[in-house]
Amino acid sequence: MNKEIKNATEAIHDIQDGMTLMLGGFGLCGIPENCIAALVAKRIKNLTCISNNAGVDDFGIGLMLQQRQVKKMISSYVGENAEFERQLLSGELEVELIPQGSLAERCRAGGAGIPAFFTPAGYGTEVAEGKETRDFGGKMYVLENALMADFALVKAWKGDYDGNLIYKGTARNFNPPMAMAGKITIAEVEELVPSGELDPNFIHTPGIFVQRIFQGKGYEKRIEKKTVSK
Repeated sequence: MNKEIKNATEAIHDIQDGMTLMLGGFGLCGIPENCIAALVAKRIKNLTCISNNAGVDDFGIGLMLQQRQVKKMISSYVGENAEFERQLLSGELEVELIPQGSLAERCRAGGAGIPAFFTPAGYGTEVAEGKETRDFGGKMYVLENALMADFALVKAWKGDYDGNLIYKGTARNFNPPMAMAGKITIAEVEELVPSGELDPNFIHTPGIFVQRIFQGKGYEKRIEKKTVSK
């Protein structure tokens, strides 16, 4: 089955106001740059975005925040975005902060069909407020619900027409579990090859999880904070 489509605009054509989106990436690494640009151009509103972070002010999800497209962020790390901070403190943006490991596992659980799980992360903190807790072997755990989304937007290094994906380096972060947890998963790749060209031993996301795939262009691959030795 050839799942190739033309571009990001075609890929996100049926994303509507008020939907829940998962956006892969870690910092600015491995984020679906083309899909985010298409969402900004379409000016979709009232989105719930599940992402490890919220980009920076002028890149990534930060571009969507500037356009007031995001109603709620479900994230782990948001410290690099001044506009995010402003909207949070002013009450314009609803935010659910989750420990990073719990966020990853909640996405993975959603893709695996596991409705909830217990974790020790966050017990005794604000993270656990209003959630069920339970003692296992003398240690307290917090019940966390799985996360799923209307659409998952992921970015891979290489993919084929069947939707099989290979990630490179740190881009293999939140992209694989999020690719599993979207009702519809859209993958943008740096290189798109015919089916059968990828070595099955190196495929990270099987095509069964991907409904649409396209070859992206113009990737900036920005670095949030570049640190070099003298």
